[in-house]
Order: sequence, then structure tokens, then C-alpha cells
Amino acid sequence: MLVAMAGLPGTGKSTIGQVVASRLGIPVVPVDPIETAILQAGIASDQPTGLAAYLVAETLAERVLQAGTGVLVDAVNAVAPAREQWVNLAARLGEPIRFIEVICSDPELHRSRIEGWRQRMPHIQLTWNAVEQSFDDYSEWSGPSAAVARITLDSVEPLGVNVERAIAFLEG
Repeated sequence: MLVAMAGLPGTGKSTIGQVVASRLGIPVVPVDPIETAILQAGIASDQPTGLAAYLVAETLAERVLQAGTGVLVDAVNAVAPAREQWVNLAARLGEPIRFIEVICSDPELHRSRIEGWRQRMPHIQLTWNAVEQSFDDYSEWSGPSAAVARITLDSVEPLGVNVERAIAFLEG
């Protein structure tokens, strides 16, 4: 099975995704470190590094699925074309796909997570302002991805509760 995470930065999707993948015994293909590596290689940030990172992640996820193992893709997947990339991959390989969308309904908690990243990882150029602006860019679920089974988790709930909900959704 292909499990695709979705949600804005700082919502808690990577944390939930890591625990879910560990519980299921499947690898995680995270887009953010791929994009960071592309930038560290000297590719200018005004180039389509995000698209490149998604394409690399797709290639890795495809390899894992072809080897007979499930995979969890950790990415923002904020727009329909990004989500459809995973739907198309699953269809091409004849694999089931599920989306786990993570939100954070508490703006102060969400902001504190983003600011905490900046303190722990100063090389990350993400600001709360940028995340606030991306609320407007986060598109509604439409097209082929809207027809895929999806659960939305709110990370104000305890991690264990969200993990159990996600596992039940994926196994149900």
C-alpha cells in the first residue's frame, strides 16, 4: 500500500507518519530532506527544487512498492497535482493508496512548532508568515485524489490517539 501524508509544515504530519510507518514496518520517503539535498548540491532555490524533490520521492516510492513493500510518503501535498502524482503512481502499479491529512487547529501551537524548528534547525528558511500564506494555497481535495480514502487528523490530539486512528484507518 502507498500511504501519502498531506498537511502544511508544522502540523505534525512527519511525527505521525514516522510512528505509523514504524508500527506498520514500512519505510518513509520524506520529500523535505530530498529538497534540502538538492539545494545543498548547489541548485539555485529559484529553480523548481520542490518539483524535483517530489519526482525523486516518487521514483524511490515506486522502487519500494515494486520490491513488494508498502511505503509512506511524507510530503505537504498541498495541491491537487501533487496528490494526483501519488494516485497515478498507485494506479500504475496496481497498489492501494490512502491519504493521511494532518491539520493543527490551534494556531498558537502551530506557530510555536514552526518557531521551534527555526531554533533547532536554523538552516530551514521556513517562517510562520510563509506558513500562514500557504493556508490560502492549500487547495481543496478535488479530482482523482478526492475519490481516494482519506482521514484527517488534528495534531492537537495526543500523538498516540492520532497514531491509533491512522492505523485503524489503514487496516480497515
